[in-house]
Amino acid sequence: MKNTYKLFNMPWYYFAIFSVLVLLATMVGVLPAGMAGCFAFMIVFGTILQEIGDKLPIVRSYLGGGAIVIIFGMGILRYVNFFGVFDLFNPANAEGVTYTATLMKNIESFFKPTGAFLDFYIAALITGSILGMNRKLLMKAAARYFPAIFGGIVVAFGLAVLGGVVTGFGAVRALLLIALPIMGGGMGAGAVPLSKIFESTGTMTAEEAISIMNPAVAIGNATSIVLAGIIVKILVDRKWNGQGALMRSGVADASELEISPEMQAKRDKISVTNLGIGLFTSTSFFAWGFIVAKAWSALVPAVNIHAYAWMIISVAVCKIFNIIPEPIEIACYQWFQFIMKNLTSALMVGIGLCYLSLDVVISSFSLTYLLLCLLTCVGAVIGAGLIGRLVGFYPVEAAITAGLCMANMGGTGDVAVLSAADRMELMPFAQISSRLGGAIILILGSLMLSIMGGML
Repeated sequence: MKNTYKLFNMPWYYFAIFSVLVLLATMVGVLPAGMAGCFAFMIVFGTILQEIGDKLPIVRSYLGGGAIVIIFGMGILRYVNFFGVFDLFNPANAEGVTYTATLMKNIESFFKPTGAFLDFYIAALITGSILGMNRKLLMKAAARYFPAIFGGIVVAFGLAVLGGVVTGFGAVRALLLIALPIMGGGMGAGAVPLSKIFESTGTMTAEEAISIMNPAVAIGNATSIVLAGIIVKILVDRKWNGQGALMRSGVADASELEISPEMQAKRDKISVTNLGIGLFTSTSFFAWGFIVAKAWSALVPAVNIHAYAWMIISVAVCKIFNIIPEPIEIACYQWFQFIMKNLTSALMVGIGLCYLSLDVVISSFSLTYLLLCLLTCVGAVIGAGLIGRLVGFYPVEAAITAGLCMANMGGTGDVAVLSAADRMELMPFAQISSRLGGAIILILGSLMLSIMGGML
């Protein structure tokens, strides 16, 4: 059993049997319309496409693997009306509505509205990822590390704006639709919540936003991995290259800032009670974000800050000041891990079906688009490296962690970037970039869209 090939964490033949049942229910038109049917359908397609993406060499190593294949795969399947095959077994109803149209509407109803699965996932992701960080890492490294992150953000945004002006793409469009999502830390915690912020500010629909941002995220991830491998080979001078050490002054090293074995043992002891606590805590923080957002909009109506941003700030404050008891932090981390490991592929199916418009992707993609993605990543390297040197870091390590780990696709991107640079010992700092750095981008995005959204 241990050596059996597995899909969705179970032997492949059991997955195949259950998948056949789900597809059979879909084919004969009796797949439940609510959460149960949608989850089953999305898990089947998500797991299959995830496996394909994780096995394709170039896609796996440079383009984000399964996540990108699921999103674009589902978008393509809908674009070519692949799901129309189900209409062969189910005649249209009296109003002429096909079964495929009904199925897609059911998934959209489950996935898209406020309070649906997407928000549920994001609430778990934000709460669990931040509360799951090492508090010492935040307290001890933040004073130096965050300036390096902001250095990368500022220069990346600046080069993207400059490129947008020179190429005629447009400064604001380059900033909001290319640089912002690239620096946002991937899909689930970056482009997806950003698309919701676009929609909430009336800038454009979430579908339009994510269709334009999706290619940027994938290209940024690939570019980051390549640049990580290049800069460690070009900048070999010891003044610039710490050979894996981030801090020149020895203020802290990554090993002392990792999660302790004792804490890891507590995290690994998962209980169903903890999952319930994590669910309730994450959704409560989500509700709190909306409370603060409403109060803020009443006090400062000219500047719209999304509830996601307030939620991130609130959770980070609770973590820094040790407000949440350790058992609840552990419960939130376990809930986040459960959601991330089991339902991320389903989330990507929903994004591909409900948010990705291939017409928009095709119309927005060009050599100029590629150039602006490259400029954003190069800006992240330059800004993080220079500011990192000023605060006592080795520029190469600062550029990789505070720069390229901001521009890649979150956790999987961190692994790929650090592997390409042979700097896996810097993972704790890469996680700051992916988690809190990505959160900073959501906050900045909320502010920028409220001010500049009308200029797109």
